[in-house]
Amino acid sequence: MTGLQGPPDVPAEVAAAAADVVLLEVDDGVALVTLNRPDRLNAVDGHLMARLLERLDEAADREDVRVIVLTGAGRGFCAGADFSVLGDLGTGEQQVEMPGMAYLAARSIPKPVIAAINGPCAGLGLILALTCDLRFSTPTARFGTGFARIGLVAEQGLAWLLPRVVGPGKAMDLLLTARLFDGAEAERLGVVDRLHPAEDLLAETMTYARAMAAAASPVSMGVIKWQVQRAQESTLEQAMDDADPLTRRSLVGRDFVEVGARLRAGETPSYAPLVTGVRLGDEPPVDLIPSAHAEVPTAR
Repeated sequence: MTGLQGPPDVPAEVAAAAADVVLLEVDDGVALVTLNRPDRLNAVDGHLMARLLERLDEAADREDVRVIVLTGAGRGFCAGADFSVLGDLGTGEQQVEMPGMAYLAARSIPKPVIAAINGPCAGLGLILALTCDLRFSTPTARFGTGFARIGLVAEQGLAWLLPRVVGPGKAMDLLLTARLFDGAEAERLGVVDRLHPAEDLLAETMTYARAMAAAASPVSMGVIKWQVQRAQESTLEQAMDDADPLTRRSLVGRDFVEVGARLRAGETPSYAPLVTGVRLGDEPPVDLIPSAHAEVPTAR
């Protein structure tokens, strides 16, 4: 029989993955979270944002995850808000429900989060990248704040995040002009921490993340992340005060005591996973540090 034929059968799991707007894969202690709307340059709509929060929560609480890498499918990281959503809002007739701290979720996860910025990163996408602890990119990736050019303001904490990365003067330049800049300039400004060729970016980022996951204490990484974030909004004296109870606890903590014992025995130390259900907040995360002398219950 000749003529047109229907599409081949697609396995259910493949179809589900294709339809999922945020993917999650875990390997060697690293969770790869991928924004998966490549036809829209991974632009943000309500569905993608809700799914991203679910995926980040899942990665945060999985015992087999020690480092998280956030990237985008296709040729973009995240081009900002989906213009179809902005068009609906632009009528002036729709009430806007602000997402609060949702866009800052990566900052509350007690695990390192690394952005692998593989292409356009603008507006809300730039905010997502700035909430990560480290940012790796390509020399040709394009960045921009975007908001001033469409009559909006610095949304979702961008006016706080960006000056702490590049300084207030450079932040004002990027915010007020809303100009585009490439990955090479982003590195000079401090927006990104490392540059890799586009074809090597994800592999290099994953190699870096796996090395971190294998070598460092999850407890130490979580507490240090809190300390560095806290130090951006406190004095040196406050940082010293914050470090005191954390240092005291770590000196009798499971990781430090067990590592010492294993090193003395000529062994290579390995670290237990973090307790689950914990997020970073305003108080020093003493509960992240299990004691070497007593079981610390899992936080829920």
